[in-house]
Amino acid sequence: MDISQDLPAIDSHRALQIWITENPKMLPLPERAHGNFFEECCYVVLHVPQSPKATQGGSSDLHYWIGKEAGAEAREAAVSFVQRLQEDLGDQTVLRQESQGHESDCFHSYFHPGVIYRKGGRASALKLAETSMYNVQRLLHIRGRKHVSATEVALSWNSFNKGDIFLLDLGKVMIQWNGPKASISEKARALTLTRSLRDRERGGRAQIGVVDAENEATDLMRIMETVLGRRSGSLCASVPRNSVSQLQKGNVRLYHVCEKGTDLVVQELATRPLTQDLLQEDGCYLLDQGGFKIYMWHGRKSSPQEKTAALSRAVGFIQAKGYPNYTNVEVVNDGAESTAFQQLFWTWSKELDRKKHPGKRKLTQVILEVGKLHTQPELAAQLRMVDDGSGKVEVWYIQDLQRQPVDPKHHGQLCSGNCYLVLYTYQRLGRVQYILYLWKGHQSTVEDVKALNCNAEELDLMHQGALVQGHVTMGREPPHFLAIFRGRLVVFQGNAGSKGERPPISDTRLFHVQGTESHNTKTVEVPARAASLTSRDVFFLITSHVCYLWFGKMAVIGTSVRWRGRWSLTSQGITRKQCSRVRSLSTSGKPSEAGPPILVTTGNRTSGGYVYPEEELTEARRLPEEVSSIQPRLFECSSHSGVLVLTEVVFFGQEDLDKYDIMLLDTCQEIFLWLGEAAGEWKKEAVAWGHEYLRTHPADRSPATPIVVVKQGHEPATFTGWFVTWDPYKWTNSQSYEEMVGGSLGPGSAISEMTAEVHNFQLTPRLSDDRAGCPMLLAFKGSQDGPENEQELGLRVDGESPSMNHTSSCSGLTVNGSLPRERLMHQALEDLPQGVDPARKEKFRMDDTSSWDRNLGSRNPHPSPPTPTLPPHPSPPNIFRKSKEEFYSMAKWKQQQEKKKLGFF
Repeated sequence: MDISQDLPAIDSHRALQIWITENPKMLPLPERAHGNFFEECCYVVLHVPQSPKATQGGSSDLHYWIGKEAGAEAREAAVSFVQRLQEDLGDQTVLRQESQGHESDCFHSYFHPGVIYRKGGRASALKLAETSMYNVQRLLHIRGRKHVSATEVALSWNSFNKGDIFLLDLGKVMIQWNGPKASISEKARALTLTRSLRDRERGGRAQIGVVDAENEATDLMRIMETVLGRRSGSLCASVPRNSVSQLQKGNVRLYHVCEKGTDLVVQELATRPLTQDLLQEDGCYLLDQGGFKIYMWHGRKSSPQEKTAALSRAVGFIQAKGYPNYTNVEVVNDGAESTAFQQLFWTWSKELDRKKHPGKRKLTQVILEVGKLHTQPELAAQLRMVDDGSGKVEVWYIQDLQRQPVDPKHHGQLCSGNCYLVLYTYQRLGRVQYILYLWKGHQSTVEDVKALNCNAEELDLMHQGALVQGHVTMGREPPHFLAIFRGRLVVFQGNAGSKGERPPISDTRLFHVQGTESHNTKTVEVPARAASLTSRDVFFLITSHVCYLWFGKMAVIGTSVRWRGRWSLTSQGITRKQCSRVRSLSTSGKPSEAGPPILVTTGNRTSGGYVYPEEELTEARRLPEEVSSIQPRLFECSSHSGVLVLTEVVFFGQEDLDKYDIMLLDTCQEIFLWLGEAAGEWKKEAVAWGHEYLRTHPADRSPATPIVVVKQGHEPATFTGWFVTWDPYKWTNSQSYEEMVGGSLGPGSAISEMTAEVHNFQLTPRLSDDRAGCPMLLAFKGSQDGPENEQELGLRVDGESPSMNHTSSCSGLTVNGSLPRERLMHQALEDLPQGVDPARKEKFRMDDTSSWDRNLGSRNPHPSPPTPTLPPHPSPPNIFRKSKEEFYSMAKWKQQQEKKKLGFF
């Protein structure tokens, strides 16, 4: 790169800025050309997040993109430019290396509805941005579900396969051919890309046709066979996709990278699960995510030389490991880590002092206001509360594989050996909504769990599919589940009685109490031994004569008096008779009231009393202020050969939810699975996919993390609050794929008119799939000056012009001195072939004497062999729908009006 080139001014109000290599410089790419990438070029893409919710810790994203045919000079120019740009932007920038066809999900998320790979280099890119695109004849191979890409391929049936989608682009006619094995979601997304190409490059004036079944689209197939020739043999099978499984992504290894003398030392430090304290602020580290992606992390005290060498070090590691050269590379700096990087670690905190003092936590008391939860979905999402729990509650438990109702007086009394269905009904903005919780005890059987799911489906059918289903495991209850029992939730060991009542209490039993308010308190029975005590919480010990209240030294409570007041509420779920005498104990084992401690521990003893274990701050106990710093992640779910494949949508919005999708939203504390109404059979696999996601997660996520199944049109505030904006009426106006196909043609755009359009510029049939050269266009027959010099264009049956050979250039194609119509239509002055009068484009230069249109009759005494033509079609005799004499006899302004309609003016 020319180092004297000044760095461009960065516009912080523009989300996306792109530069392209122009050796030895980098030049800005016009916005109209965004999303088009030429394989001989390199690009630098800068994304500056504009939405507060869409940011990844406030960092910008810088991408270095390499075309598969890019030369060494272009690569060097781009690398030099991106390094200088990164230095100018500072440490709050994430740098990514991208290779054509293997880009990161973050890169693809910028370009809706997809990226297009084109042949050529900088000159082609400039022409794309500056000239009309009617002068086009190409075939695009469209692939992808959520991230769609279109690659320019050879104009031949050999390029087709049964599983993908292909777009035959003829300028004013665009034909989308859908493979018989392509899914309806792939067809819909490909059609969205086709329509986008029409609108951006043709101003919406091109006509679109769709081939779903060849035998039902004979007119369109006739056009395709005119261009591609008749297809011989069967199509190739579907091309397998190079997808990466979640299991592979979950295999992470952390390496320390340093220099010792002239040698570079790469030392493995740890494998899954990784912890944040492994990253030291003066070090440089490499994280290998299963060979799928390489991260380079630099501490805030690492040297500038180490930061500059990060990209080359990552490339060297890839080569040493034998990974593909298109492996993604991401360079991150201390304090500007992407969300994807953070979630590779077991826990992640933004506060540096939390690394040094992991035990110090600040609790914030939250006062619930129903009105705010209804009008501020982002608050509901952060608190995981759709309301304050004051709605209607119905409870069933599973017995003999059937659901049995639980008496309301026993609501809140659950048993670890059972499974329960808890249906919560509430109103939001005048609309009745439902949440069905599926609660599983630790000691429940596999048969009971299956029966729980079956009965949940029955209830869902009874409510016309309107139930939001929350899968809850004992010990990981979400805040709203606790709130609906108003602090009275007690989980007993054992099995429920015949009417769902708790088992009888006898002997000595110990209960663990967690929570600070009525909406977040639960009580769980634990083994009655000292090892069950933790210093963070409060415990009740119940004997036949007395109840003991035990406080951990780190329990967050106001006073013992306050907790004794709350005991009267909790004890309703156990028994009042056994709690006639309540005594309070501290962690020293000494009673705060009269009466000796009765728990005997075998642990270590100090001068201050017994030492009890401090419960770790696990994922289940992360506090709201810590969770809020973690950005949610949205994935599209699919299955390839029985393996779960997730595609991330970065900077997501409601428009990324498609009715053909199953989407997974990871908010750290719970998993949402969003089911589109047209997702099909995969809906049955959704919950299993959620469990597989947790099981294979590189951060060793708890398998008991709550999983919430949400159906399209029934989204609760705890889901919609994670989106920047949400339109509850969006789904009422969404189009089906069939409606999209019908709407693509536009008014007055019948298939017959498309076929007539092809008749007008007469595409010469390809007689063989493997024929060399490009397909030729039969130009219209024209004249030099008038009717007396009429000429006719002839082609031999083999498709070769008498005045041409196979070495003729497609770009400068002439036939018997003529120019094809597509070389003249809608062309600017500078784009016209040499010698063409822009005021009289319709007068093609000919060498033979012929009629203006061969359908009017040949006047050549030695006519050429008959030209292969399309089957008869009710089209006009020539482009102006009148003879040449009639055309030139019209007034000048009428001639101009006719030429404007056809792009010859």
